[in-house]
Amino acid sequence: MKIYCISLFASFVVVVVSFGQTSMGPFMANGIKIGEVDQNSAIVWMRLTKDQTYRLDGETWQNDDEAVPEGKTLGDMQYSAIGATGEVRISYWPNRNRSKRITLDWVPVTAKRNYSVAVNVEGLSPWTRYNLKVEGRGLGKTRPSVELMGFFRTAPDRDRAENVSFALVTCHDFPRRDDLVNGHYIYPAILDTVQPDFLVNAGDIEYYDKPGPWAKTEELAYYKWNRLFGLPNFREFYRQVPAYFMKDDHDLLKNDCGPGDTYGELTWDRGIEIFNEIFPMGEKPYRTVRWGKDLQVWMMEGRDYRSRNEAPDGPNKTIWGEVQKAWFYKTFSESDAAFRILINPNPIVGPDRVKKKDNHSNKNFTYEGDEIRAFMGKQKNAFILNGDRHWQYVSVDSETGAREYSCGAGSDTHAGGFKQELRTDEHRFLRIKGGFLSVSVDRDSGEPRIALRHHDVHGEIMNEDLFWGD
Repeated sequence: MKIYCISLFASFVVVVVSFGQTSMGPFMANGIKIGEVDQNSAIVWMRLTKDQTYRLDGETWQNDDEAVPEGKTLGDMQYSAIGATGEVRISYWPNRNRSKRITLDWVPVTAKRNYSVAVNVEGLSPWTRYNLKVEGRGLGKTRPSVELMGFFRTAPDRDRAENVSFALVTCHDFPRRDDLVNGHYIYPAILDTVQPDFLVNAGDIEYYDKPGPWAKTEELAYYKWNRLFGLPNFREFYRQVPAYFMKDDHDLLKNDCGPGDTYGELTWDRGIEIFNEIFPMGEKPYRTVRWGKDLQVWMMEGRDYRSRNEAPDGPNKTIWGEVQKAWFYKTFSESDAAFRILINPNPIVGPDRVKKKDNHSNKNFTYEGDEIRAFMGKQKNAFILNGDRHWQYVSVDSETGAREYSCGAGSDTHAGGFKQELRTDEHRFLRIKGGFLSVSVDRDSGEPRIALRHHDVHGEIMNEDLFWGD
């Protein structure tokens, strides 16, 4: 047996295993994603590809392309990562305890779901680091053609006070990456500065409705996802940091979309399905996870249950929907975590631009926005975190005291849409640049403490807020 370490870039290594001859694949050009981690389980996402990386040469897209150019196939296009059939298998074990290794059965991978599969890993122990090996092989083959290594830590039990940290990101598509070779700077920066236990990606991860190409077909929607997650910084990051993925308008269909909308050939329902195929997702798009005694996070769904933007405002107009909203109020009120964090794809406090009409901080969703802000303002040691906006801020609602942190776009190239001249008395911090937000909870001072920090794209701290709990 020969083992070939094939590395396109120094930060990411794919191990291709060959038995007597160079491997012909399949490979995993999109790496792996580890999602929905709690105390006892996780979901691992894998995709088989024809080649080791996405295609670096090939035909380039024109800005007005809405389909593959005539006479070409998708595989002819630059950055394509064509899928392949085969089988995948997962092995995992507690760190430094390989004798407890568990190997799951081989799972078939077909053209369905974009040649991807998500596998539940269950029976895990709380607050334990697990090493992970993912193998792929062709149909009818007996030995793997590719292996990827990863790792993750499970959440602590709810009665266990541990130092926990996570990062929040939003708004980064392929054309607006700041490192054109490896991808967004924020990913190695998060690893270097935060070393988080998990990440929350708050939506607008990709933009169907931006050119080069416009993703108005299922084929091009998949292409854009495969291209983005073929970037080396993405592959390196997501193999070692578990993530919770949230969607918003641009990675569902188009800007400010709502139920019943279409975008080219893509329907609303198919847009939801594609998102759920691209990521390791659980049963419901909204969820809450307890990370030990001192931290609980709620991740809300902002598209599936919403009213139309143009509907008249009032008690029947909603973004969250009645079921999700009732679930949130109940579970948030019942939690005894030292710090409780609501993560929403869109702002709730804002302020936003006057002409916007798609979120709770906008005038046309005043009724439900007021309701949520009033609830959050009454909660002790509770914070709102949001994606969607392309600038970083901390705002405190003047009426209720609800406090909101916007993580900002994933690159400086992607930042904008607001001005320092628009700063209001509600702003405690405002920065029109890209970066990310980190949150850490500890008891180093003897009592629970939370730190919320805005970072630039290289990880430098731009703003820090500290709070102590009971």
